[in-house]
Amino acid sequence: MAEEIKSSVENEEIIQEGSNNFIAAAIAEDIAAGGQYEGMTVHTRFPPEPNGCLHIGHVKALCIDFGMAEKFGGMCNLRMDDTNPTKEKEEFIDAIKTDIHWLGYDWEDRFYYASDYFEPTYNFAVELIKKGLAYVCELTADEVKENRGDLNTPATSPYRDRPIEESLDLFERMKNGEFEDGAMTLRAKIDLASPNWNMRDPVIYRIKHETHHQTGDKWCIYPMYDFAHPIEDAMEGITHSLCSLEFENHRPLYNWVIENISAPAKPRQIEFARLGIDYTVLSKRKLRRLIDDGIVSGWDDPRMPTLAALRRRGYTPASIRNFCERIGVAKNTNTVQWSFLEFCLREDLNNNAIRAMAVLDPVKLVITNYPEGQTETFEIENNPLNEAEGKRNITFSRELYIEADDFMEEPPKKYFRLFPGNYVRLKGTYIVKCTGCKKDENGNIVEVYAEYDPSTRGGNPPEGLKVKGTIHWVNAADCVEAEVRIFDRLFTVPNPDAADVDFMEHINPKSLVVKKNCKLEPCLACAKPGDGFQFLRLGYFCVDNVDSSPEHLVFNRSVELKDSYNFKN
Repeated sequence: MAEEIKSSVENEEIIQEGSNNFIAAAIAEDIAAGGQYEGMTVHTRFPPEPNGCLHIGHVKALCIDFGMAEKFGGMCNLRMDDTNPTKEKEEFIDAIKTDIHWLGYDWEDRFYYASDYFEPTYNFAVELIKKGLAYVCELTADEVKENRGDLNTPATSPYRDRPIEESLDLFERMKNGEFEDGAMTLRAKIDLASPNWNMRDPVIYRIKHETHHQTGDKWCIYPMYDFAHPIEDAMEGITHSLCSLEFENHRPLYNWVIENISAPAKPRQIEFARLGIDYTVLSKRKLRRLIDDGIVSGWDDPRMPTLAALRRRGYTPASIRNFCERIGVAKNTNTVQWSFLEFCLREDLNNNAIRAMAVLDPVKLVITNYPEGQTETFEIENNPLNEAEGKRNITFSRELYIEADDFMEEPPKKYFRLFPGNYVRLKGTYIVKCTGCKKDENGNIVEVYAEYDPSTRGGNPPEGLKVKGTIHWVNAADCVEAEVRIFDRLFTVPNPDAADVDFMEHINPKSLVVKKNCKLEPCLACAKPGDGFQFLRLGYFCVDNVDSSPEHLVFNRSVELKDSYNFKN
């Protein structure tokens, strides 16, 4: 297995099956050491911000949060980080829940909003003011930047020594809506000379006169995430707060908050490297721009890296979870190749997908010596790797459809498909000899002709005849039509997310090719949205879960049969 992966993916370091998970090791050490963790159940949380759909980068965090809870027989909460009322939407909350359940995880009855804790968070802020550890500051955002200092110069604020009673009064008036947005903030009083910028009296509350999707107009001040996050964890009894690496420099502030309020619990924050993946962008801002500029049709466009898009494209929960498990949990940021995600999908579908025949660029093949009006039935396996999938019947008659590129009048060397005088095996049926073709007035081939050998039923050649080519086909008499969408990578450069790259200048113009009037086996007419198949010789495809209907079948290509990617402009 490892050798197959190495041949498919250049970046061998991402394969860490059986490697140590430093987060699991840290949790195990905490449990063994006792102390505050003695007798406690491991309790984690997954805190997405509902301002967009979950993407493949979030899935790594999701699998770590829920996976660690599973590993230690603990619990994982789902908490919507809705501290910013200007961005969150109910549609994204529903989408996040759907995605998590689809992956096979469940938060049971432990679903929360950050806004559930607005009242205690406000009270903890008052507690800090009373302790002389927070003050109301009237510097504007620009003025705060101007006074932030540098590594050799402390930050400054003329309001740092404001009397406690005055800050308490102003903070309450902020809550009561007496001041405009940006007029005042509440800042933690920590260390203006700290080498960690997050500790230089960070803002922990700001004024926002915005209607919140959960609390309405009750609040016009909202906590900053760095202040709300540790409080929410403590209120829920979280033992281990697992975060991506960008929060490592925020950990001192996380700990400072916990240590200086009357917190009901003392969670431990542990950071891990975010998932980077090539040929895509994972910034919600950039993903939203792709939608707003009409590059993609929405969050679930199959070219997007979101879970909704991957599901629509035909990715399976098993393939995505396997991908996350194999890339491991690292402390240093690394970039994984998209082709490895495709490998994990291909591996899963190869074992489980039903086989079927489909012709995407059809040209008619006429078996000239086959009796007109006659039809035969052949039995073929649904999946040769899985006997439990059984067999199905296909019909064969005089007129068939084959792929246009399975015939050439003047073939190059090592072309083993149809050309005048060559023998080819029609999958599961007979061996035929090509006898020629018919063209229209423009020179386009409209029909290919061949003769079959009745003695080769089942595809077995007579003695002395070597047949090197096998092609797929469908019966023109009973095939069904469908639209097939061929998806490719959305960007033409490996790192469109790089700081010096304008990702919008590297959109792949061939990221979507739509093929109309494709010919499919009749068994596919009953396929339901989300059903996946291997189209012989073509790749893995699934029924589109948005646009497909019994009257207009639409299939999306999930992944090619093998990793043969070679990008061409």
